[in-house]
Amino acid sequence: MESYLLDWANLLLRWVHVITAIAWIGSSFYFVFLDSSLTPPEDDDLKKQGVSGELWAVHGGGFYHPVKFAGAPPKLPGNLHWFYWESYSTWLTGFSLFTISYLWSAGTYLIDKSVMAWHPHAAIAVALSFLVVFWLAYDAICRIFGQRKNGDAIVGVLVAVLVCVASYLACHWFAGRAAFLLVGAMMATAMSANVFFWIIPGQRTMVADIAAGRPVDPIHGKRGKQRSVHNTYFTLPVLFAMLSNHYSFTYSHPQNWLVLIAMMFAGAAIRQFFVLRHGYKLGRNSHPWPYAAVGVVAIIGLLVWLKPAPPAQSAIDSGAAGAVATGTTAPIGYKELQPMLAQRCYMCHGEAVQMKNVRLDSPQALASHAQAVYQQVVVTKIMPMSNSTGMTDAERAMVKQWFEAGAKTE
Repeated sequence: MESYLLDWANLLLRWVHVITAIAWIGSSFYFVFLDSSLTPPEDDDLKKQGVSGELWAVHGGGFYHPVKFAGAPPKLPGNLHWFYWESYSTWLTGFSLFTISYLWSAGTYLIDKSVMAWHPHAAIAVALSFLVVFWLAYDAICRIFGQRKNGDAIVGVLVAVLVCVASYLACHWFAGRAAFLLVGAMMATAMSANVFFWIIPGQRTMVADIAAGRPVDPIHGKRGKQRSVHNTYFTLPVLFAMLSNHYSFTYSHPQNWLVLIAMMFAGAAIRQFFVLRHGYKLGRNSHPWPYAAVGVVAIIGLLVWLKPAPPAQSAIDSGAAGAVATGTTAPIGYKELQPMLAQRCYMCHGEAVQMKNVRLDSPQALASHAQAVYQQVVVTKIMPMSNSTGMTDAERAMVKQWFEAGAKTE
C-alpha cells in the first residue's frame, strides 16, 4: 500500500512540478528575450515618461506594446503583476518530489554501495547539504566579485568551477542517477533562492520607494538583473540534469561526472546563443553562432565517446563473461539463473515483496517479464536499483545469454 501511495504522490507532484517549471522558465525566457529585443522609443511622449525601450509584437490575433522604464515610472500602477510564485512553486514541488523519490528510500535510490557505502541518514544529510552549501558559496561569489570590474566574467568562471567540483563529488558519493538529479536540484535551489533573497526583495524596495516618493536606488535593479541572468544560464543545465534519469547511458558511465559537466556546459553555451541572437538582429553584436556551435560540438563529442561497443565485440565480451560465471558456453536456462536471481532479485521481486507487481521467483513469472528484465538488467543496467544487491557484470551477461537463447523456463 505504501508503494502504491508513493507512486500516486510521485505522479501528482511530478505533474505539478512540470507545469510550474514550464511557467517559470517560460516567463524567464520571455523577459530575457524582451530585454534583448527592446529598441529606443520613437514616441516623444514615451521618452518624456522615462521609457528606455519598447517592443512591438503580435501574438494570438492581437498586437502588444510593452515598454521598459530606465528608472521609476511616473506613476505606480494600481495593478502591478509580480513573477515569483512560479519559482517558489517549482522549488517546493521539486523538493517534495526529490524527497519521496530519493530521500524516502535513500538506501535504495540515493546510495550505491559500490560507490559509497554509508548509512542512509548520513547520505540524506550530505545530499541536503549540497543544496545549502552551493547556495552559500554561489551567493558569496556574487557578493564579493559581482560588482567588480569584469565581475560578470569572474563570477562566471568561479561558479563554473564550483559546479564542476560539486558534480565530481556527487558522482563519487551517490548513485549515478541520484547524483545527476542532485546537481540539478542544487542549481535549481540557487535559482529559486535568487528570486527569494535578491530579486523580489529588491523589487519590493523599489516599489516601496516609489510609493513613498523617495528616489529609487538603481542598485536593486542591477542586482536583480544580475541574478536573473544567472538563472537563465542555469536553466538548460538544470533541465538536462532533471531529464537524465531516463537515460542510463549518461549516469551509468564510469566517468559520469565528466558526462554531466559536458552536457551542462553544452546547455549553457546553447543558451548563450539564444540570449545574444535577438541583439544581433538589432545590430548590437556579432552573430552568436559560435556559442551554438560549441554546444553542438560538445554534444557530438559525447555521442562519439559514449557509443556502445560494436555488436560483435559486445557479444564476444558477454559470452566470455557468461562463460566465467557459469563455467560453460552452453545456453543458459532458468535452472542456471535461479541461484543468482534468489541472491540479487527476490528480496524485491519474490513472494514476500512484489515491487511494481513484478515477481521473478518462478520460471513462468520470469519468462513473462523477460523483455523488461533484459532491458532493465542488461541494456540500461537500472536494476537492481543503484545495484544495491551487488550484481556483477558476469551475472548481467548470464541474463543476456538466457534472454538471447529464448528465455527458457527449464
